[in-house]
Amino acid sequence: MMKKSILCLAAAVCTVSLAACGGNSATETTAAPTTAAEAADATTAAEADNAEDSSAEDAETAEETQAEAGGEGGTLVMATNAEFPPYEYHDSAMTGPDGSDIVGIDVEIAAAIAEKMGKELVIEDVQFASIIPEILSGKADFGAAGMTVTEDRLVNVDFSDTYATAVQSIIVTADSEITGPDDLEGKLIGVQEGTTGDLYSTDDFGDDMVERYLKGVDAVQALLQGKVDVVIIDNEPAKVFVSENEGLKLLDAAYAEEEYAIAVKKGNTELLDQINSAIAELKESGKLDEIAAKYITAE
Repeated sequence: MMKKSILCLAAAVCTVSLAACGGNSATETTAAPTTAAEAADATTAAEADNAEDSSAEDAETAEETQAEAGGEGGTLVMATNAEFPPYEYHDSAMTGPDGSDIVGIDVEIAAAIAEKMGKELVIEDVQFASIIPEILSGKADFGAAGMTVTEDRLVNVDFSDTYATAVQSIIVTADSEITGPDDLEGKLIGVQEGTTGDLYSTDDFGDDMVERYLKGVDAVQALLQGKVDVVIIDNEPAKVFVSENEGLKLLDAAYAEEEYAIAVKKGNTELLDQINSAIAELKESGKLDEIAAKYITAE
């Protein structure tokens, strides 16, 4: 808020003594209040201006505080990529917490967190690589999409406590001679762009040996069509893709192990603390296990 300066007082004096403040002459002037009533009117107007400025500043501060806590009004916006069953995916037979057809483990955890915060969950379905930019731009309050904590991601976002553990698995065709991670050298690897499968395999085998797809299912289709030799993806989605596509198998040997967490804008400690508190309550009450069991059937 701009504050009125001493120059305002000087300006008022200038209107009385033009020769001192306005140069040699002036053809038009605004006279200063000459009566007590006029002075009172001027004071009242100034007070009204100050009150209006103060109200605007208070409203702006309230909006900033609300944004830090997460959500505009009574909403909490989650950015995700609904191509990652059973964590988040489209199912026309089910209705998600925001009224859409997006459901899954992450969705129900996010809905439980929003409920504990007294807010309504809103889901933004974007490409996986766009989740962190959505958080940074303020379009989303947090990201939940089977996200693993990595050094690169920690540059821009903070992560909550872990809510699930996961394994990066290898999918191959049924007749493949690949039996584990040691056989991947020289093989063309299909991944979902921006995932840890992408990051890990690029680090291990180089950019030229990695083919990136916007969706995990697209990488699987590329495998079926012979465009790649293997697909590296999280274990739970991998099991779904193998069960739905004849001619594929999931290797027993894991490619990597990792933990999932929720991403928030770096420095937003208020929202992060609220999410961590909710996760702790969900773990202690057994609700977290209940949600996972709803979507993951023990083998």
